[in-house]
Amino acid sequence: MRDRLILLPGWAFGAAALEPLAELLRDREPRLQVEIAPLPRLEQPGAWLDELDARLPTDSWLAGWSLGGMLATQLAARRGDNCPGLITLCSNPCFRSRDDWPTAMPAEVFDAFEAAFQLGPEDTLKRFSLLCSRGAYDPRTLARQLQVSLPEQPQAVLAAGLRLLAELDGREAQQHYVGPQLHLFAGGDALVPAAAAAALLTCLPDVEVDVLANASHGLPLERADDVATAMLAFMAEGEDD
Repeated sequence: MRDRLILLPGWAFGAAALEPLAELLRDREPRLQVEIAPLPRLEQPGAWLDELDARLPTDSWLAGWSLGGMLATQLAARRGDNCPGLITLCSNPCFRSRDDWPTAMPAEVFDAFEAAFQLGPEDTLKRFSLLCSRGAYDPRTLARQLQVSLPEQPQAVLAAGLRLLAELDGREAQQHYVGPQLHLFAGGDALVPAAAAAALLTCLPDVEVDVLANASHGLPLERADDVATAMLAFMAEGEDD
């Protein structure tokens, strides 16, 4: 196991949403340096990947939640052998559905959400926290936890992140990256259909894909214990190989 892991949060969220997971990883594997790296605060969507590549250390495992996982995938493919492994959490290759990738959020639903965000960002972010918690064992508590982990960010930066959610397609990057890959999905996810797991495995039969039942899009916070267990087991397998 190479001893550094970078965690990237999901759209709109900060480090607080991933801190319980990071603490569990550190406690269980003291050799592992775990760093939560914030997403770029840039208004130009096309500049996000370059900013991450310049800021994040090479030769580190890359892991990310939702949009963070989509960006980690692109960065892993760019870095190749300088990235020892890739882990995504509730991260769809295409977040917004396409004709050739229907197992995603329906395009009309995403477009309505994006339009609502432009008109009323604060209310839309509250609604987003509720959507992230739908499917959880205790959605109300999880929604409150998620809401307090939303840092203040300029609307233009959040809008750029939404554009990336709409436009990124990680399939080519996943096929190009030859290092170990683990993709964890949540069975009750209201934003990334659990069916995306089977679709991904059809495209990439040699990667590891799993679905945690009875879990929401807030998986890394809701089920931090289970996620940490799965991540460390996978990273240990990569070391053995």
